Amino acid sequence: MKITKQVEDLLIDKMKIIRTPGKADLCLVGPVKLPIQQGNFAANFQYYTWHQLDSDVNTKEKVLNSLATANLAFGQQSSVLVYGDFEKGKDSLVRMHSICHTGDIFGSRRCDCGYQLHQSMKMVAEHGCGAIFYLANHEGRGIGLFSKSLAYLLQQEGYDTVEANHALGFEDDTRSYDQAIRVLKTLRRKSVTLITNNPKKLKALKAHGLTANDHIPLWGGLTEENRSYLNTKIQKSGHLSHENPTLTL
Repeated sequence: MKITKQVEDLLIDKMKIIRTPGKADLCLVGPVKLPIQQGNFAANFQYYTWHQLDSDVNTKEKVLNSLATANLAFGQQSSVLVYGDFEKGKDSLVRMHSICHTGDIFGSRRCDCGYQLHQSMKMVAEHGCGAIFYLANHEGRGIGLFSKSLAYLLQQEGYDTVEANHALGFEDDTRSYDQAIRVLKTLRRKSVTLITNNPKKLKALKAHGLTANDHIPLWGGLTEENRSYLNTKIQKSGHLSHENPTLTL
């Protein structure tokens, strides 16, 4: 069923087609006003999400009229929370956060992902300008939730996170940041500061087009259950524990 002209007029200006030569188009939607409350923390963010388009769905109008048959609920859409004057602000923080179903939603103590997500939101709000990218196809460093569950079972038998991924036939890290960087460049042209404990991640992202001049660490959320997980990040993934000496592993 074709959408009405009234609905199209209400939505069309809140959509942007991102075109990059040699790559599939993306459709960015937003901003949506999103007031957030987490315990004592409250802030008003601007929420965006994006979707990779098929080659024959290449206009905003076609995107709107394909929604009912696109089965988007069965795919993965990433999103970004923007705070302050992200486009023009002089100094802006950015967190590229990989989805963690167990940590972000259920509050799992096996990792520090939930802590990092919520703390980065507070950091951005306190800083006054920034964005948190929530990358939906990054579960388990890119292996997906089902495979991550199998990796968790191996970790219960003594494997570390890297060993478990390798045992299942995956590389250590299969995540791609290509779409996130394209969206970031659409929302902001100026340089940013990346929130990460891994300077190798900053270097890799810069090699793929991220405009960033520095990083700031985000340590915390240590539990007895995730101690080994955090140690593996330091020993095998390049994370620098000395950037937060208060964290005792």
